[in-house]
Amino acid sequence: MAKVSWRVLRQDRELLVLPLLSFLVSIGVLLAIWLPTMAVADLSGVASEEGGVDAVVALAGLASALLLSVVGVFFKAALVAGAHERMSGGDPTVRSAIARATTHLGGLLPWALLTATVGLVLSALRNRAGRLGQFAVSLIGMAWEAASFLVIPSIVIDDEGAISGLKASAALLKRTWGENLASQVGFGLLGLAAMVPAILIVVVAGPLGLIVAVPWVAFAAVVLVALGAVFQTALYLYATSGTIPDGFEDS
Repeated sequence: MAKVSWRVLRQDRELLVLPLLSFLVSIGVLLAIWLPTMAVADLSGVASEEGGVDAVVALAGLASALLLSVVGVFFKAALVAGAHERMSGGDPTVRSAIARATTHLGGLLPWALLTATVGLVLSALRNRAGRLGQFAVSLIGMAWEAASFLVIPSIVIDDEGAISGLKASAALLKRTWGENLASQVGFGLLGLAAMVPAILIVVVAGPLGLIVAVPWVAFAAVVLVALGAVFQTALYLYATSGTIPDGFEDS
């Protein structure tokens, strides 16, 4: 699955820039939020003993979660746009992919806020629950991931909104649950496999190994994100049209 996705992706390797841009923009967002927060709030607790600092930090944390979700969803949409252009016979570029994602901000922004909110709620429930409750919340989280797996392709390709896209994705789950599960497990295992060389390098070389291990992990993450977007796009096209995109016939 990842092998076939890579076969498609390597025709447009410049799309690997998009996950990198997502990471850089995310760093910029965090710096823009937390540098002023640290300047305003006395994080040592000296300036306020009545919870004022806690409120500022909590607000900054909420803003971070929401904005990071927006960034992640937008660049994932750009990857889907680029993959769809290639599968439709076009020749995508980073600029064309970003431009197409921008035209769907009306659906992407609400979806980013919705998925971030769901994530925050599930995290809060997990922190307050006992072992059995945490297991139940984990199952809910897995169900949410499966049901929402094709939301971004539905927004980018068929101009769905956040809610209608979620409904479409959930409906398509009946046809694609096997591929959905296989992709999430498969890419997860691939991610773990990619971590092994980095861990071995650090174990053998010690702290100096981080010089090689960190870039390797970053590169692996970029590739996996891009491969996942390519596969999601192909799966959505197959589920909605019944046609297998070029390059995926044997997958």
